Amino acid sequence: MAKEPAFFLVIDLEATCDDEGRIPEKIMEIIEIGAVLVDGATLEPVGEFATFVRPVLRPTLTDFCKKLTTITQADVDGAPTFPAAIEALGRFVGDRDALFGSWGDYDRKQFEIDANRWGVPLPLQGHMNIKKRFSAALGETTRYGMASALERLALPLLGTHHRGIDDARNIARILPYAIGRVPIPETRPTG
Repeated sequence: MAKEPAFFLVIDLEATCDDEGRIPEKIMEIIEIGAVLVDGATLEPVGEFATFVRPVLRPTLTDFCKKLTTITQADVDGAPTFPAAIEALGRFVGDRDALFGSWGDYDRKQFEIDANRWGVPLPLQGHMNIKKRFSAALGETTRYGMASALERLALPLLGTHHRGIDDARNIARILPYAIGRVPIPETRPTG
């Protein structure tokens, strides 16, 4: 069995988006980074990082994006660009042995796209697909959305869904179950 990291860095990103296909995946840009640092021994959150990020390719958020994320145009207009935001995330992580984890692979891929676009390194170690680990812990191939996983665990969704920091907090609550440290409760038939 692999040695557990000293910390888990649970990250959720929000990015520019549109429901009419006007923002192709290749030009989506991160507009929020939410991160929760989780102690690897206790699985308790020990720190948080959150920043909005100013998009440059499509600087004006779509109405769909604003409604979905509740992020306003003013939030991103006053935010740092990606290089400064990622540098701040690096300062937050410091020299900690922290395994980067997210709900699925989207966040990892979007980080890589933005880092390549700007030519900056990412201050992240490895990647754990917590969504995949959760399904494996259940012994299922079904891939749950984060809200459905919380429901499966009988945990309430806290905060605002599709806000990076709130989703990172919720994913950090799922982490102990996904890595097998806390047993997943049995489901009970309804009715």
